[in-house]
Amino acid sequence: MIIDRIALALLIIGGINWGSIGLFQFDIVAWIFGGQAAIVSRIIYVVVALAALWCISLLFRENVTTEERDI
Repeated sequence: MIIDRIALALLIIGGINWGSIGLFQFDIVAWIFGGQAAIVSRIIYVVVALAALWCISLLFRENVTTEERDI
């Protein structure tokens, strides 16, 4: 499903950002968009959080392969 892939991509971006904060004390999103309090940065933080919430559902879904969907 495309929304699952988008959510996973956003989580990867968020994970890289958190990794850079943890390792280097450097917030990539804040650096690109003008600080943590900038509206664009805050929107990105919220979108990544929503993607994380969406991905919780991936843990509880049945794993359906392409062949099973075609039947």
